[in-house]
Amino acid sequence: MAKSNFIIVGIGNHSTPQLTDEVLGLIRNTHVFSGGKRHYKLVRPLLPKKHTWIEISGRMDVVLHEYGLHTKTILIFASGDPFFYGFGNTLKAFLPDATIQSFPYFNSIQRLCQKSMTNYSELHSVSVHGRPWAPLDIALIKDEPLIGLLTDGKKTPAVIAQRMLQYGFSNYTMIVGEELDGDLERISKYDLKSCAQEEHLDLNCVLLVRKQPKNTSFGLLDNQFVGLPNRANMITKLPIRLSTIHALDLRNAISFWDIGACTGSVAIEAKRHYPHLSITAFEIRKECGEIIQQNKEHFSTPGIQVVIDDFFNLDLKNYPMPNVVFIGGHGNRLEEMIQKIHRLNPTIRIVINAVKETTSSTFKSTLNKLGFEIDTTTIQVNTHNKIAIHIAVKK
Repeated sequence: MAKSNFIIVGIGNHSTPQLTDEVLGLIRNTHVFSGGKRHYKLVRPLLPKKHTWIEISGRMDVVLHEYGLHTKTILIFASGDPFFYGFGNTLKAFLPDATIQSFPYFNSIQRLCQKSMTNYSELHSVSVHGRPWAPLDIALIKDEPLIGLLTDGKKTPAVIAQRMLQYGFSNYTMIVGEELDGDLERISKYDLKSCAQEEHLDLNCVLLVRKQPKNTSFGLLDNQFVGLPNRANMITKLPIRLSTIHALDLRNAISFWDIGACTGSVAIEAKRHYPHLSITAFEIRKECGEIIQQNKEHFSTPGIQVVIDDFFNLDLKNYPMPNVVFIGGHGNRLEEMIQKIHRLNPTIRIVINAVKETTSSTFKSTLNKLGFEIDTTTIQVNTHNKIAIHIAVKK
């Protein structure tokens, strides 16, 4: 672009935008404007008769091409604060060298807090507007006391309430603000079950207010997991599980794989301690799909991707590349599994819990040949077999 000067003006939803004299002066001296359809409808009476409007919708490359056809400063109208999940961030990402002058208005979450007289000094804001569930999942697992949430046409207040109920986050109430500052403004307070049945206007945002902290223990009790029928011991026991989580060292990891997840106990424990993690749980037994889902819901851990299939038949490039892997099952093909993982990420951290000596020797010899160092801790719980927790780290 020959010229990259922009003015971004944040506006509310008032039928007549509330603008300062300075901004009104800038509008009078500008001829190229941009924004969404809703913005144009609100500000059109304020624009010079002879003006150009560049609509922001769909593909950014098309919008940027339109911007590039003009050498004069472009004044962009945005909703609320342009740098709160707004167009200002998008513009900076695509045009990092652009000169940008910003005149923000209150963002919708701020307006809802003010209008509902909610103390937002502890506010944690997230957006699922055109985004995945992950930011909300993380905030809920962390048990944030107040969550401000930007919605969209699919992730509506009712759908959000339904998902929260599914995963046991019933310790929140919901405040929904519709058409804030507009003629149809409505602010409503709900319990989740009531909100799950409601329909709302398209333009809305949400506050999730925690009634009380979620009663959770440091480690998850074994007898609270749904297990395989008639196989009560097919679960990584609590002391072993917590020692395994320590061995995995997931603090700075981005993606974690639990291979041979069975009931999902390790993946679920990891998600509880490290909500930011992208977790993929692999399991070959079909019946475990429903078991893991039940355990995810019982322990309030959405966001774990479960893959029910033979690990050796999968194209692993279709899944987030892991920084850390836990091998909970290998179908007597441990060396082959290690080689498959290593080809994907040669510097990965791998942890395994071994009962049999053959498992320990195969793990250590295979990874030693690949240039890994092995650290081992041995634990025994009650009368159960001794478990060797092996950690493999690249030298």
